[in-house]
Order: sequence, then C-alpha cells, then structure tokens
Amino acid sequence: MTAKAILAAAVVLSLAMGPVALAQPAPAGVRTATIHGNAGFVNANGTALYMFDNDPAGKSACNGRCALIWPPLTAAADAHDTGAWTVITRADGTRQWAYMGKPVYSFARDKAAGDAKGDNFGPNGTHVWHVARP
Repeated sequence: MTAKAILAAAVVLSLAMGPVALAQPAPAGVRTATIHGNAGFVNANGTALYMFDNDPAGKSACNGRCALIWPPLTAAADAHDTGAWTVITRADGTRQWAYMGKPVYSFARDKAAGDAKGDNFGPNGTHVWHVARP
C-alpha cells in the first residue's frame, strides 16, 4: 500500500468516526442541534446549553445568584456517568451534568426552541459563557 493510499484510508476513517463522537450517550432530554451554524447541545425545550470558562474541571463556580441566571443542568439521584457525560456534585449538594468535565447550564433568558442568547455572554465583554458543543 502506498503512502497516498494509507493517507486516503486515514482520512476516510476519520470522517467515518466523526458521527460516532456525536452519537455518544447524552442525559435524557439533551440532544444536538444546529446553533449559530454549528452543532451544539440543547435541552428538552430546545434551548441551548452552555459552559462557563471560570468552571474548573469537575466543579461548578456558578452558585447563588449566578445559578438563578444560569440554571445548572441537574442530574437525577439515580443518574450515572455515560460516555463523555459525567455527574458532579455542586456546593449545595445537588447533582449536575458535565460534558468532558465541564458543568453544563441553561440560560434564563432563553425562552423558545432555538434560543442561544447566552453564547459569548459575560460581564464587561469577557465572553465567558459559550454554547456547549460536542
């Protein structure tokens, strides 16, 4: 097999694997949808889900008033890790879903399916909130 044939096979394989990454099991009600031209996660209402740049892996830094504006994607008491989705415990003891270690949230101003008003949101132009993407 020539180097060109090996490279072509690698490209085909990598393209074939792309949909597998998107097909990883997600929590109930979470699915992918097109948001601002790219795949992103949405909740059962069809509004965008977000990640917060200030969250360390496996922990939420959004508590109190922040959690009222950015409600955590809560996990049921019997929920368990599935693929890239994990369950973390918040400071108040509630359980929250995280994707690839980063906690996931909704945005209180998103009301209708397709809304993603919190994308690139943040105080003083900091853009610390982003649509959660596979």
